Amino acid sequence: MAKSFDWDGRIGRRIRLRDLHILFAVVQHGSMAKAGAHLGMSQSAVSQAIAALEHALAVPVLDRTPRGVELTIYGTALMRRGQAAFDELRSGVKDIEFLADPEVGEVRIACTESMAAGLLPAVIERFSLRYPKVKLNVLPVNTMLRGYAELHERTVDLMLTLSTASLERAAAEHLQNEVLFYDQLCLAAATQSPWARRRRIGLADLVDATLLSPAPDTPGGTAVREAFRAAGLPMPQVAVTTFSVHVRNLLSMSGRFITVLPVSILRFDPGRYALKELPLELPMSRLPVFMATLKDRTLSPAVGRFMACTRDVAKAMHTPARKSA
Repeated sequence: MAKSFDWDGRIGRRIRLRDLHILFAVVQHGSMAKAGAHLGMSQSAVSQAIAALEHALAVPVLDRTPRGVELTIYGTALMRRGQAAFDELRSGVKDIEFLADPEVGEVRIACTESMAAGLLPAVIERFSLRYPKVKLNVLPVNTMLRGYAELHERTVDLMLTLSTASLERAAAEHLQNEVLFYDQLCLAAATQSPWARRRRIGLADLVDATLLSPAPDTPGGTAVREAFRAAGLPMPQVAVTTFSVHVRNLLSMSGRFITVLPVSILRFDPGRYALKELPLELPMSRLPVFMATLKDRTLSPAVGRFMACTRDVAKAMHTPARKSA
């Protein structure tokens, strides 16, 4: 029969936030002695706090081993829920700080490289002028590898990403996905390259070119391969395969290469990169750019203002139809 806990009579009165904080420190440092040194407490006091926690729950939360301490299945469950509780508490404190001074706060943003190279700098430029005291922490992520892990782990407040169907399906249950605009993929070359100087250009003119491309199983890699296949042309040589937008931008600006990029990177700030979008149509022309947050998570006013600013900047992004060569 499942164990029933008396919340009001035992759990609610006996478990303190301080005890959970001590448990987190023990797990982080791997031993009670190291946790005590970090917290400025004696090892005995740490041990007593853990014992009181286990007594209140009537289950062990830690296994003591010669290598240190490890979470039990009960401790793992408590840590997972406790981290969410502390995250909400930190958000509450930030809300109080914001109410005391509406111009301060913190926003933690996860973004893919394509967003860091296009949309995000434009948002930060506008937002930081309006709210110079708000701290912005930007974490680069690869959603192709990790999905929305940073949001689920509550290490960020929001995520900006160029989405795919698989990511949308993975996000449907737990995340709030807001489409900011629809991006396009394009081929680009250095502004001083022979390809950029031509008034008219077709895929056949690029057969002997050297490409910089993401992997074939990514939207960008697939779009290029399908474009040449549909035109009945051989695929040009791919000199460098990399998911890094930064690497592709820097190398393509040398004039030796043609690269695959989201159009938004070139249109949010046309003068940032010495690159020109080539007037060639690629398949997969409408890829949604998402701003994602956790469902049912209370966001601070600073995060709300940052999201509103992101929407305003995104409205300026449009992808009119381009004429084919």
